[in-house]
Amino acid sequence: MKQKVTAVFDIGKTNKKFFLFDKNFKEIYREYARFDEIEDEDGFPTENLHALQTWLKDLFHRILDNEEYHIKAINFSTYGASFVHLDENGEVLTPLYNYLKDIDETLLDGFYKKYGPEIDLSTKTGSPKSGMLNSGLQLYWLKYTQPELFKKIKYSLHLPQYLSYVFTGIPLSEYTSIGCHTALWDYDKKDYHTWVYVEGIHKILPPIVSTETSINMNYNGKRIKIGVGIHDSSSALIPYIRGSKKPFVLVSTGTWSVSLNPFSKTLLNEKELQENCISYMRINGKAVKSSKLLLGNEYKHQITELSSHYNLPYDHHKTVQFNFDTYSNLDTNFKSCFRWKYLANDHTPSKTNLLHNTYEEAYHQLLIELVKIQVKNIEAAKGNDTRINRLFVDGGFSDNDVFIKLLSHYLRDMKLRSTSSSLGSALGAAIVISDSKLNSKFLKENYSLKKHVPFIIT
Repeated sequence: MKQKVTAVFDIGKTNKKFFLFDKNFKEIYREYARFDEIEDEDGFPTENLHALQTWLKDLFHRILDNEEYHIKAINFSTYGASFVHLDENGEVLTPLYNYLKDIDETLLDGFYKKYGPEIDLSTKTGSPKSGMLNSGLQLYWLKYTQPELFKKIKYSLHLPQYLSYVFTGIPLSEYTSIGCHTALWDYDKKDYHTWVYVEGIHKILPPIVSTETSINMNYNGKRIKIGVGIHDSSSALIPYIRGSKKPFVLVSTGTWSVSLNPFSKTLLNEKELQENCISYMRINGKAVKSSKLLLGNEYKHQITELSSHYNLPYDHHKTVQFNFDTYSNLDTNFKSCFRWKYLANDHTPSKTNLLHNTYEEAYHQLLIELVKIQVKNIEAAKGNDTRINRLFVDGGFSDNDVFIKLLSHYLRDMKLRSTSSSLGSALGAAIVISDSKLNSKFLKENYSLKKHVPFIIT
């Protein structure tokens, strides 16, 4: 008899992942893929949407025909701040514009002049001014820079909902994608912000449905429940919210490192916005106070530089374990050495100074500097909430020995748990379309949670 499974496509900026989970949400199969980026009309790198869609369909059809598995449901988790624009025939009209692409400052200034003050709009939407990372502004940008093309748009779909559309042909919007620092959603009104209606943007945004919505379809002769997709950071929260009884901050690491506080009860204030806090959304519509940084991108860039400088293979960083003596030597009269490419360069040297004798010493220096930034990120999301003394870390940095030991050291008052699981947001996407409830042992059994105790200072 075939094993009944839930399938999840978990699409990151770098890694494209596919998982199968059994009825107890145990991972029983996975596949990874990567695609070279293509360029948009301005030569800016962007997702190869055609290659992604082809991989989705080919892989799913192959698993459907597999004699071992019976797919009863499928869902999609992807990065946010990305829209796919469709014409009246359902054809893709534009590249999937990269959220790191610049928007003309004059256009942005005009937007905030019309719909600001900036601080007021940012507070209500939980979306500090971030250009294309405010994906709602991508729609505004298209309307005024490519008006003829904009007129052809029948629907603009957030990326998770577009992947669902690939399988269902039904255009929908969903709350966690709308609420992730898009500048679209007014958390006070619990509706799109006024500017969305004034600009007529709402006309190309499909009907909103609950994240837990699924569509029962006959797909290639098989009865399958197809989810509407979910934003990956919101998805990563689900297993922890349902599996932990006490308040916590989750640090979801990867290309972005996002510190998520789902227990905040107030909208962002001006001070928090100045600390680069943003809002995500839980599946119940509540705001999640968060803070994020491009930790993964910065790490990869600096590791490449270290490899070149010390004439060692790129993967050498994977062999480095935390060394207390190395840390202690660096900590004495500590001085910053790195100039960042993707992070803010407050109080950093004008250029990177690698004066260390060994790769291992330079690597510890790098991680100390990155973790100190990460700590500020976590503290901004946590705020003054004294209830929160638990910290979960998942994703790519959760098995980095130097990163975790330093984080535990600098946040000694928090109980730190990391997971060896690389499931990230995939498990949340599987859980959200199921009718199952999680028991209190779920995190321990499924996430291999590891407890960390701060090292002793002598």
